[in-house]
Amino acid sequence: MTRRRTRLAITLGDPRGIGSELVQRLLDDAALTAACDLHVVGPHGAGVPVQDSVGDWTPHGDAALAGRLAGDAVIRATDLAMRGVVHGIVTAPLDKHALLLGGHDAPGHTELLAALTGRRTAMMLAAGPLRVVLATTHIPLRAVHDALTPAVLTEAVTLTRDGLRHWFGIAEPRIALCALNPHAGDGGRFGTEDTTLLAPVALATGALGPFPADTVFVRARKGEFDAVIAPYHDVGMTAIKVAAFGEGVNVTLGLPFPRTSPDHGTALDIAGLGLADPSSMLAATRLCLRLAEHTASP
Repeated sequence: MTRRRTRLAITLGDPRGIGSELVQRLLDDAALTAACDLHVVGPHGAGVPVQDSVGDWTPHGDAALAGRLAGDAVIRATDLAMRGVVHGIVTAPLDKHALLLGGHDAPGHTELLAALTGRRTAMMLAAGPLRVVLATTHIPLRAVHDALTPAVLTEAVTLTRDGLRHWFGIAEPRIALCALNPHAGDGGRFGTEDTTLLAPVALATGALGPFPADTVFVRARKGEFDAVIAPYHDVGMTAIKVAAFGEGVNVTLGLPFPRTSPDHGTALDIAGLGLADPSSMLAATRLCLRLAEHTASP
């Protein structure tokens, strides 16, 4: 049987940023283009040259228009994936404030993709053996206490387990819960949520922990756990970026197709200067290819 040729949609992100430079580096990578077909999706359509997609955009372009175009590219790429034209999506960085100004009422890629597909999703950051999933994402820290419910944590564990099994090929994932409070509450001295909220969820879902934040990510990086559920955005993001900034990959769990992105932003300050580091974008594309190939029908 002939092996399926994998096709990936690559969005250009905010056209004022470094997305077009990163995408051009992908297209110049002979090993990558030999392994799969890359369909560039930018402000003016799909499958068009990077230069034609970007036009004369600069870091000083209109933020609202840039946000609209970046969001429109994600919508276009999602449509391609849902129709099976492509087997996965890699997204270059967009600007969350510009996205809102452009009329897309979503805090970021993850939430926009969830709305477009009608799926429950979770944000995973991956770098080698370290995989971190955020139970809550783009909300103020003061809102975490109310948002972190048994249902939210259980869903995060479920999405993580399903993703690790079906996309990463891990039959029996070891999933750890990162504690909310210092030292996992230290028996209630620094808060009771780890005992009253996280521990029962771990017991009910087969997850492990909760374990203190200052040790759980180190243990995961050494291979003790297949993924860690972080209770809020910054504790998880800080762990992955300190461990592997420039090499991390954002993976959206729960979608009917793989979607990945680099672990950094639009870098408007260096756009057009030829200084953009493509390492994370390359890692994101390679991982998306691997996930798409793993989920391919025989």
